[in-house]
Amino acid sequence: MQTNLLINGQLVAGAGAEIEVLNPATGAAIAKIREASAEQVRQAVEAAAAAFKTWGITTPQERSLLLLKLADRMEQDAKAYAELESLNCGKPKARALNDEMPAIVDCFRFFAGAARCLHASAADEYLPNHTSMIRRDPVGVVAQITPWNYPLMMAAWKIAPALAAGNAVVLKPSEMTPLTTLKLGALLAEIFPKGVINIVNGRGDTVGSPLINHAGVRMISVTGSIATGQKVLQAAQATLKRTHLELGGKAPVIVFDDADLDAVVAGLRTFGYYNAGQDCTAACRIYAGAKIYDKLVADLGAAAKTIKYGQPESEDSEIGPLISARQRERVAGFVERAVASRHIEVVAGGAAVPGKGFFYQPTVVAGALQDDEIVRREVFGPVVSVTRFKEADEAISWANDSEYGLASSVWTRDLSRAMKVASRLEYGCTWINTHFMLVNEMPHGGMKNSGYGKDMSMYGLEDYTVTRHVMVNFG
Repeated sequence: MQTNLLINGQLVAGAGAEIEVLNPATGAAIAKIREASAEQVRQAVEAAAAAFKTWGITTPQERSLLLLKLADRMEQDAKAYAELESLNCGKPKARALNDEMPAIVDCFRFFAGAARCLHASAADEYLPNHTSMIRRDPVGVVAQITPWNYPLMMAAWKIAPALAAGNAVVLKPSEMTPLTTLKLGALLAEIFPKGVINIVNGRGDTVGSPLINHAGVRMISVTGSIATGQKVLQAAQATLKRTHLELGGKAPVIVFDDADLDAVVAGLRTFGYYNAGQDCTAACRIYAGAKIYDKLVADLGAAAKTIKYGQPESEDSEIGPLISARQRERVAGFVERAVASRHIEVVAGGAAVPGKGFFYQPTVVAGALQDDEIVRREVFGPVVSVTRFKEADEAISWANDSEYGLASSVWTRDLSRAMKVASRLEYGCTWINTHFMLVNEMPHGGMKNSGYGKDMSMYGLEDYTVTRHVMVNFG
């Protein structure tokens, strides 16, 4: 198992404190890994700064070919990556292999192509005798911090556009789930020039903080909580670093009375509980029309009870455990406080699973009101709430009445109404008659406290560039 850091092209052991990495499906230790020291963080940033001097002026074709090589090698080793991701995160092995790995490989291939297709305004003589043109240059050294729910996929979302644009990177994975990113580090060391990509593992206070506060870092990209985003902004303000923040969500799902109920229930069974609900876009906050509400609650509750959870190597496991005992306690606390409200009914689940691992039952909570905590705060677990609405304006108002603004969906057979509702929702993405579906050609990112900046798509690539105007006086 590869547990070393990647600094300036070399795989080196961490010199900081030892961190135990657990298997959430059993609670047992997988490995003990030393985190990076403050000195190693400094070395990584300095290595990236030195590498940027040459990497930043490589051609798009050169960068593209290396990203394609990386994608090919990862695809060839997809089974090993999936098994390691499953071990470290507890997610079903089949989901890691069949859902995540193809998307990760495709992300690198997409940005390999996108690197060669950056666009801008046409060069022209907007002032007589002067030709203006636009450049999109790399930012410089980018510090990136990835979360524990999709470790390898989030690393791909950040590394691919940053390198495609010509930046140099220092990436810190979550100390809870670093294993696939550290494995990736060994491959990156083979393919890319030294210093172009560096990986430093460790906790936020001891590794993340010195990384984002380093004066040599020009941009910080983080996927995490609102609290983490606020710390990033505090660090960025000292030297006016560019920031790119994806800070969670609480996705509203508006189900009108004319919706295809079978499709809604089938969709929510998947989109509300995928990855044990540990997903910022999870379909977790349902607003159901008055006529469809009772049937939806009954059918969704019955469907949730059929979701199979268990050890990740089991072929019939659909969802895995929560990431830690602490996370399970947090999720259980939300449900317990909701149950204490007399108007709320637990239709399915509602309890931790006894035995080894950090499993929690797929849960449906009905009768929730707009001001209830379980409606307003991100639970980040296999818990879906259902709230009844009477009029479309009420549903739209409640959907927008949230500090989050990442993802949402609308379910109705009336596409004209769906488009009108979608235009009024304050979310970075709105799906119609589906949810949770992502493609590398389209952007992913939020509004309000869900942050700003885009992952994936050409917009994601542009976020890692600086727009410059060059004007020539030709006499």
